[in-house]
Amino acid sequence: MGGLLSELSKKLAERWLTLLVLPGALYLAVAATGHTLGQSAALDVGRLTHATSDTARAPQVTTVGGQVVLLAAILAGAAAAGLAAQSLGSVVERVALAADWGTWPWLFGELAERHVARRQLRWDAARAEYEALRLLDRTPRPADRPRPRERHRAARKCERISLERPERPTWSGDRIHATAVRLDRDAHVNLLVLWPHLSLVLPEEIRGEIGRARAALTRAAGP
Repeated sequence: MGGLLSELSKKLAERWLTLLVLPGALYLAVAATGHTLGQSAALDVGRLTHATSDTARAPQVTTVGGQVVLLAAILAGAAAAGLAAQSLGSVVERVALAADWGTWPWLFGELAERHVARRQLRWDAARAEYEALRLLDRTPRPADRPRPRERHRAARKCERISLERPERPTWSGDRIHATAVRLDRDAHVNLLVLWPHLSLVLPEEIRGEIGRARAALTRAAGP
């Protein structure tokens, strides 16, 4: 049990250092640099070096007690900054994917619903234009057929709005949701019902690939 707790504490310390302290330390360094240089001398490396040297020679920093307190303050501040950044990233991801936009507070839910309706109108018009060109492309006379470039342009116009008919207020959310829509329409598979069972029998390589993709999405949503 002692070995297990020791290994667990090492893993927790490693994740704490990697996920919170190091990113938070970067944020603190950037904030301290911006505060020291200001906007007028944002690229003055000499001024930054001089300010850092003056701080390092301060009596509060040269003593052992001062160094311990400074290190503890930096670690605590870095962890707090990293935690705030992760929390902000979770909010950004929730808004960008908008999977649960129907449960948003009243004002935000109303705005999202109106935006979805506008996106649906734009998509319907673009899709109708594309379908009309596809229908003309089947006419017997080649002279009556539209140029392929026009059909491709209409398809791209529709896809810039959404791959499928919009059901979420954001392009990113509809991009993710399109996978479930196509599986349900083309293969009659409900991904929400199937996935908990499918994830248990997937090979380790595929599960790892999905986990890495999910982690990359989380990192992309973070500041």
